[in-house]
Amino acid sequence: MSGRDHTYPSDSTPTAALDQASTDHQDIDRTPPATGDAEDPWTRVTSRMRQDIGEAAWRNWIKPLRVSRLEDGTLTLETNSTLARERVTSQYADRLRVISAAEFGEVKKVEVRVAAQSAPRMSQQRPSQEKSGVKSGAEALGAGLDPRYTFANFVVGKPNELAFAVARRTAESATVAFNPLFLYGGVGLGKTHLMHAIAWHIREQDPSRNVVYLSAEKFMYRFVQALRFRDTMSFKEQFRSVDVLMIDDVQFISGKDSTQEEFFHTFNALVEDGRQVIISADKSPTDLEGMEERLRSRLGWGMVADIHPADYELRLGILQSKAERARIAVPDKVLEFLAHRISSNVRELEGALTRIAAHASLVGREVTIDSAAELLSDLLRASSRQISIDEIQKQVAAHYDVRVAEMFSARRARNIARPRQVAMYLAKTLTSLSYPEIGRRFGGRDHTTVMHAVRSIEGLINTDDSINEDVQLLRSLLSS
Repeated sequence: MSGRDHTYPSDSTPTAALDQASTDHQDIDRTPPATGDAEDPWTRVTSRMRQDIGEAAWRNWIKPLRVSRLEDGTLTLETNSTLARERVTSQYADRLRVISAAEFGEVKKVEVRVAAQSAPRMSQQRPSQEKSGVKSGAEALGAGLDPRYTFANFVVGKPNELAFAVARRTAESATVAFNPLFLYGGVGLGKTHLMHAIAWHIREQDPSRNVVYLSAEKFMYRFVQALRFRDTMSFKEQFRSVDVLMIDDVQFISGKDSTQEEFFHTFNALVEDGRQVIISADKSPTDLEGMEERLRSRLGWGMVADIHPADYELRLGILQSKAERARIAVPDKVLEFLAHRISSNVRELEGALTRIAAHASLVGREVTIDSAAELLSDLLRASSRQISIDEIQKQVAAHYDVRVAEMFSARRARNIARPRQVAMYLAKTLTSLSYPEIGRRFGGRDHTTVMHAVRSIEGLINTDDSINEDVQLLRSLLSS
């Protein structure tokens, strides 16, 4: 065996000789260490991971790992499932690399692979399932799920609370709760996130359940492949033997008559057998055009839950949650600015935050409302519509938590006078009205009062960061 290629049997762990192998490249002793050997480097690595991530996560993801080899600075680990490989790669690989480097010597990278398993004998009269495009339930689950999309990472608000509640209930129930569960909503509102979260939760709660998650497009592709290779029997067996079938974006098969026919029979077979079916789409079952009436009727049999567009509070909550999880330092006022200005969908909102964070990291520029507006100009194209005094007064009053009537009153308390001055300044800079006209709209004040307010705010913008941020935020909100 080459001194640069240290390979371990899949059922053993490395010995202490691996420490020496990383420096003098001599063949190592393959004798498995005694269980719990404190001098075994891999035992020390897993013990430290156990302390870092807790007992449950360690038992599920780290304990089953086996060392395969250490070669050219890459530590290769083996596991028995695709799910475990993806979870370890996405969440624990960096930590494993750091700890392993301390124990083994030079470890620049940690890779996780699924251990090879003996393939079952296949009849030569029938193409293999892989050839016909049909994969096992475990492969379908592991291949298409994003480890970021869990219930813990889903921000709940009024627009999505019903969909979240029924998704959680479905995932936690040992029996079929709603059949089918049909989630629908526009692009980027969280349907796919909830679908992935259900699959992850079921898999972690009961790994023995056969869960298949895939898009309607992939369902159609596999069906077409099965037809091509004359292997529809394997296709039917695979999809009609699952415990949970999850089809994302079912609207994709609209107008695809053959695929709809097969999906219809698959759906009926699973429901009649008490198996769980979960569907997502961009519209409710009754509004799916190009879908057979009998299929639309069955899709609406169970629980139909829609996800509404995120309101301001939910958008802000999503931004705050993402910034916290990713450890992105963005001022609150910038997050508020983004939540106000980007209301189309959550994907664009998260994409804007990612772009801001990346720019700040690469360029080293401070994140402000102005820099965010400049960087996101393509998303934040200001409308050319005319801004009214009424809009300005309402927006300023809401921002400073005062009544709109205070804009016209004679009160001179600082908590009233300052917002009034800001509103006058914005009225002058965002409209074409003269000083006297603005004064009349603020309770009949003299034009000199408006001029004084404008000069005061202009001075504060250059000396008071808080006032500057308030004005820039209000200006952006009014221009949206």
